[in-house]
Amino acid sequence: MNKSDPMDPNSDKAESPASAGETSVEPGVLYLVSTPIGNLEDITLRALRVLKEVDLVAAEDTRHTGMLLKHYNLQKRLISYHDFNKKRKAPLLIKRLKANQSVAVTSDAGTPGISDPGYYLVQLAIREGIQVVPIPGATAFLSALVVSGLPTDRFAFEGFLPAKPGKRRKRLKELHEEKRTLIFYESPHRFAKMMNDVSEILGQRRVVVARELTKKFEEILRGTPEEIRKSLGEHKIKGELVILIEGKE
Repeated sequence: MNKSDPMDPNSDKAESPASAGETSVEPGVLYLVSTPIGNLEDITLRALRVLKEVDLVAAEDTRHTGMLLKHYNLQKRLISYHDFNKKRKAPLLIKRLKANQSVAVTSDAGTPGISDPGYYLVQLAIREGIQVVPIPGATAFLSALVVSGLPTDRFAFEGFLPAKPGKRRKRLKELHEEKRTLIFYESPHRFAKMMNDVSEILGQRRVVVARELTKKFEEILRGTPEEIRKSLGEHKIKGELVILIEGKE
C-alpha cells in the first residue's frame, strides 16, 4: 500500500476506528448525554467530548453533573432542568437551540429521557424541527436486567408505579397476566409497600432487587417479594431501587 493510503494502518494518514467516528458538536443540536449511574468511570469518551464542546449543559441535578464535570476537569455552564421547572425552562432551551447554540441534557444519573423530564424537552425539540442526538451510555434498568437471572429476551419497563396506593394496586392488577419480565424503579420509602402489593396481587414470583449499582456497596437480592422485603427491611435503604419481577408462566 502507498504510505498516504488512509486504509493502510502504517500510513501517517490512517484513522483508528475511534478517531474515524469523531465529529465536533453541531450548532442547534440537542444532545442527550448518558452519564454514570454511580461509578464515575462509567462514561464514554464521546460523552466527555460532547460535554466539553457544547455551549450549555441542562442538568436534572446540577450538583451531580457538576461533580462529574469537575472530576474530568471540564468547565461548563450549567443550568437546572428538572421535573419541577421543565415547562418554564424547556421553551428557553428551545430558544437557545434555535439561536444555533448546542445543548447537552443530562439526567440525575443514567440516560436522559427515561423516567425523567428529558422526554418533555425531546417532544418540543422534535415539534420545532430541532435535531436530537443520543449519546449512549449507562442505564440502571438494563444493568439490573442482565445480572438478574430473569428472562432478558422479552421485558416490559414500567418506570415508577403510581405513588397513591389505590392507583399502584390497580396498575399491578393490570400487569397480572403479563408474561414478560417486569421492570420498575422505586423510591426507598415506598419499597416495602410495593413489595406487600406485589406479594398479594402477583403472588410469590421470583423478584430481583438491585441497589447501589456500580457503587462500592452494590447489592443484588433475589427471592420472593416477602423474602426480599424482610431482607431489606433490616437496612436503611438509600437511593432508588431497580425491581425486576418474573412474568406470569
